Amino acid sequence: MLAGGMAEREDLLAAAVVEAVEGTGAYAGSVFLQSRDRRSIVLAATCGVPPSLLGGWHLIPVSSPIPVAAAYSSGRTVHLSGADETMRRFPQLAVALPYAFGSCSVPVGSGEETFGALAIVWAASPGGEGLSRAQRRRVRTIAKRLGASLADLRARTGDPVECDPQTIPVETPSPSAPAVRVGLFDWDLVNGTVTVDDELCAIFGFAPRAFDGRAETLASCLHPGDRAAVRAAARAAAAGGRITSRRLRIRDRRDGGAGYRTVELWSRAPGANDARARTHLFGTVVDAQAGSAAVAAVERLRDGVFSLAPDGRVAYANHSALKLLGVRGDALLGQFLWDVLPWLSDPDVEYRHRSAMISQAPVSFLACRPPDQWLDFSLHPEADGVTGRVVPSGHPPSTSTPSVSSAETATAATPARLGVMYHVLQLGSALTEAVTAREVCEVISDQLLPAFGGQQLAIYVVRDGTMRLLYHTGHHEDFLDWLEGVPLHACLPGTETLTSGAPLFIESQQDLSQGYPGIPTGEVSSWAYLPLIASSHPVGTCVLGFDEIHRFTAKDRGVLTALAGLIAQALERARLYDAEFALAHGLQQALLPHRLPVVPGIRTVARYLPGTSGMDIGGDWYDVIPTGSGVCLVIGDVEGHSVAAAATMAQLRSAVRAFAAVGHTPGDVMAGANRTLIDLDPGLLASCCYIHLEPHSHHAYAVTAGHPPPLLRRPDATTNALELDIGPLLGVDRASVYPATRFDLPPGSVLALYTDGLVEERGADINVGIDGLRASLAHAAADSLNQLADRLLHNARGSSYRTDDIALLLAEYGSGHGAEVTPDHGVILTDSAQR
Repeated sequence: MLAGGMAEREDLLAAAVVEAVEGTGAYAGSVFLQSRDRRSIVLAATCGVPPSLLGGWHLIPVSSPIPVAAAYSSGRTVHLSGADETMRRFPQLAVALPYAFGSCSVPVGSGEETFGALAIVWAASPGGEGLSRAQRRRVRTIAKRLGASLADLRARTGDPVECDPQTIPVETPSPSAPAVRVGLFDWDLVNGTVTVDDELCAIFGFAPRAFDGRAETLASCLHPGDRAAVRAAARAAAAGGRITSRRLRIRDRRDGGAGYRTVELWSRAPGANDARARTHLFGTVVDAQAGSAAVAAVERLRDGVFSLAPDGRVAYANHSALKLLGVRGDALLGQFLWDVLPWLSDPDVEYRHRSAMISQAPVSFLACRPPDQWLDFSLHPEADGVTGRVVPSGHPPSTSTPSVSSAETATAATPARLGVMYHVLQLGSALTEAVTAREVCEVISDQLLPAFGGQQLAIYVVRDGTMRLLYHTGHHEDFLDWLEGVPLHACLPGTETLTSGAPLFIESQQDLSQGYPGIPTGEVSSWAYLPLIASSHPVGTCVLGFDEIHRFTAKDRGVLTALAGLIAQALERARLYDAEFALAHGLQQALLPHRLPVVPGIRTVARYLPGTSGMDIGGDWYDVIPTGSGVCLVIGDVEGHSVAAAATMAQLRSAVRAFAAVGHTPGDVMAGANRTLIDLDPGLLASCCYIHLEPHSHHAYAVTAGHPPPLLRRPDATTNALELDIGPLLGVDRASVYPATRFDLPPGSVLALYTDGLVEERGADINVGIDGLRASLAHAAADSLNQLADRLLHNARGSSYRTDDIALLLAEYGSGHGAEVTPDHGVILTDSAQR
C-alpha cells in the first residue's frame, strides 16, 4: 500500500475506534482486520487500554472462541454485559481474563464482505445490562461506516483491506486533563502589536475577544520586576535570531489579581531570509502551574505515590515511593515494577495491575521487601493510567489478606504473561475436543499458525525408527521433504530436537546453513522445531515455518516449548485412538457380510455407518439369506456399543442363518433366535426384523422383535411403513411368540430395512424420524439402488456427531437382477477416515 493510502487507512481506523469508545462511555476499544491468509484477524488500531493488557494478542485465529473473532466469523454483534455472561458464553476467555468487564464486538465490512471486527470494553458493574440498544446500534453504525470507507479506499488505491502479522497497530491514548497549557504569539516589535491564540489569552486571564492586541496590555499583566527582562530577551532574540527562554511571573486573576504565578516564555526570531527578520518575535508561553503544584504537593507526602501508564510502566514516583521501594528514579521510570524489583516479580503483581485496568476497579495487596518489610499497595485506575499508593504495613499479613509471595519465592518465580496463559488454555481446550490424529493436527494448525504468524506447519512422527510425515499445511508443497524417511539418529534439526528434547529455533537461512550445511532451505526463512515427547517417549517433531525472517522472543520460545508438551500428549492419545478404532471397526466389518448373494429376481444393496461419538463397536447387523423357498432379509440391533455387543451380534446372525437354512417359518426363526440369546445370557437385548420373500408369488412374510417397521415403496412411489404384528425384544422371555404378517409385494417395489440410528434423534419422537425417512424414500430420485441408498444416508453422512451406528438394507423386488455390483460388491462400509 502506498504511504498515502496507509496513512488514510490509519486515520479511518483511529477515528472509528475513538468515536466508538467516546460515544458509548467505554474506556477502551480496538479494530482487527483480516490477515492475508484469512486464518486470523490482526490488531490494527486501539484506543485506551494498550493491547498488552489484554494478553498481547496481536493475532487471533478466526476459529478462536473469542468475541471479536466470533463477530468476524458470524457477521453478528456479540454483546457481553459482564463477567457472568462472558463466563457462560465464552468460558475460555473468562478463564484467561477473569475480570469484571463488558464488551461489544461487531463486524466491519461492506455488503456481503467482512473485513474485520470492532470491539469496545467497559467497566461492568454487578447486575449491569451493558450497552443499551441505541448504543449497540451506534457501534454497528460506526463499524458499517468504517467498512464502507475501507471499501472505498480499496477501490481508489487497489490495495486489499488486510493486515500482515508485522502490522504495528495505531494507538490512541485515552483523553485526560492537560497538566500543561501552551499559548502561541507573534509579536510585531515595530508597531507593538501581538497576535495571540485563545489559549494564551486564557493563560493571561483575557477573554479572546477582550484582548486588544497590544504588547503593553500583556506587559501590564507581568510582575513589574520581569518587564525589563522581557524587553531585553526580545531585543536579544531579534538581534541574534536565537531561541531564548525566560521564567516570568504573571498576575493570577483567579484570586483577584493579588498574587502571581510562574510561566515560561520561549521565543525566537524569524530566519534571516524571512521578510519579518528583526521585526517579529514568535514564541510560546507555557503554563505548567497545575502540574508543578500537583508534583510539589505529592512530593511533600510521606506516603509513597506513583503513577503507571496504561500498560503498567512507571511514569512518575515521588521521593517517598522511591525510598520505600529502595530504587533510584532513573532505574524505575519507564519500566515495569515487576521487572525492576525482583521481590515484586510474582505474577500476582502484574495480575492485579491488569485486573485494575480491565475492570476499572481499585485493588490492593501486600508485598514483602527483603528482608522483612511489608508494604501495603493500592492501585486506583482510570482509563489513562493508574495512581498507586504504597505505605509501610505495621504487621505481616494474615492468611486471609491478599498478598504476593515472599522475596525468596518471588525471586525464583518466572513472571507469567497472560498471552502465554491464553495460548496454553486455548490450545489445550481445542485439543480436548479433537479425537483423531487428523483432528489434532488440524487444531494445531488452526491455533499455532495464526498465533505466531507462521505460514507452514509440518508434523512428523516416529515410525519404525524413522521420521514419517503425518500432516502438512502451507503453500510450499516441498516443505521439509528431506526429513521424510530419515532415521531418528540422523544429525538433522528435525531429529536432533527430538533426541535431545530441546526445541530448536532457527531465525534465518544463514543460521540453518551454518548449523546444518547442505540442508535445503527452500523459500522458508525461519523455523521452529518442537520436540513432541509424551511420557518420556519420542512421538515426533512439530515444525513451524515462516516465509519472512522471524525473531523468536523469549516469550515466543517459552509459549511454544510449553505447547509442545500439550501437542505431544494429544497426538499420542489420538494415534492410540486411531489404532484401537481401526482394530475395533475392522473386527465389526469382518463380522458383517462382505458380499451380498446374487438372487434372481431381487436386487439388494446394504450400507453400514459407524457412530462418530465413540470408539466402541456396535451390534447392528444385516443379512441376505437364500433358501430353497425364496430369500430372507434380516436386520437387527444388539443394544450397547462394546465388544460384547459385537460378539452377541455375530452369534445371533449365525443363529438366524442356521434356523433359516433348515426351512423354519419366519416366526420360528425369530423364536429360535430369542432362545439362543437367552441361552447365551450376555445380559443384552436385541431387536430384529425378518422378511421372507417368495420371488414367484408376489407375497412376503415379516416378523419383528421390537424393531422399527420396514418401509415399502410401491411402483407408483406410494410409500408406507408396514403395519406388522410386533413381537417382544429378543432376550426378554423364552416363551415369546412372534406372529408373521403377510403383505403384497408388487414387482418393482423397494423394501427398506434399517436400524434406529438412521431415524432416532435425541429429544425427538422416533415416529417423526421414520416418517422423514418414508418421505425421503418416496421422493428420492435415483437411477440405481446404490444411488438410492446413498441419498437416504446423505444427512447421516454429513453429521459430525452421530451417537449410534446405522445399518440399511434395500431390496428391489421383481427387477430381474441380483445384488448390484459395486467396487465393494453392494456393501459400503465406512472407515476411520470418515470420522
